[in-house]
Amino acid sequence: MDLILTLKAIILGIVEGLTEFLPISSTGHLILVGDLLDFNDDKGKLFSIVIQVGAILAVCWEYRAKIAEVIRGLPNSTQARKFVVNLMIAFMPLAILGLLFGKYIKAVLFKPIPVALAFIVGAFVIIWAEKREHKIRIHEIEDLSPLDALKLGIAQAVALIPGASRSGSTIIGGLLFGLSRKAATEFSFFLAIPTLIAASIYDLYKHRDLLDLAVDAPYFIAGLITAFLSALLAIKALLRYISHHDFIVFAWYRIAFGLIVIATSYSGLVQWTVD
Repeated sequence: MDLILTLKAIILGIVEGLTEFLPISSTGHLILVGDLLDFNDDKGKLFSIVIQVGAILAVCWEYRAKIAEVIRGLPNSTQARKFVVNLMIAFMPLAILGLLFGKYIKAVLFKPIPVALAFIVGAFVIIWAEKREHKIRIHEIEDLSPLDALKLGIAQAVALIPGASRSGSTIIGGLLFGLSRKAATEFSFFLAIPTLIAASIYDLYKHRDLLDLAVDAPYFIAGLITAFLSALLAIKALLRYISHHDFIVFAWYRIAFGLIVIATSYSGLVQWTVD
């Protein structure tokens, strides 16, 4: 095993896990950190997709009781079937728009400067959403209607723009649509399962010619394990945090991070890939 490549895999796994479920954009962080590590070639981008599986497993583990309850209830429980249908409805906007525009978006926007700008714009959206008066009409995800699920799916689709944040778009969209912080956050976790699984399978199939499991497996495993562990910590921490706080702190982080990327780029301190 290449020690340097292993360290890169571990670092990216940690970044993926810590950022996937926070409203700060895992894709944006992976692009920027991958750029710093010189690991943003086609293999590096494929690796970033593969390690998302670790984050998915973290959600499945944290909510294993709920998932098992839904699976057992599918034959007989209207509530369980409603939950699954809502997830599928919410998944569709991103899936459809991703298939239609994903190639163009990756070619134009998957670069550090556009990501930095998306970080900053997204921060102001969070601040605006948090300053509004919250009128909560949905306290638990079981209370979502199909129309609510569709609205959340449209909100999630904004995350096709790297730096916008899949979880952030879904959570803030949820707040705007009348969900409690807990309901919006938990639905974003569950919606990540079909979304990230579909993205991983699609990208793995599309780039299967780049895979050499005999060589790549150790690095993928290292990234998956660190993504799983760090995502599990992030999920637990976020659930504790939102019980007493809003999301403003993440907005200030996004602004600071985006400004640092832009400043280091134009000063020449960091040679970001901007072509």
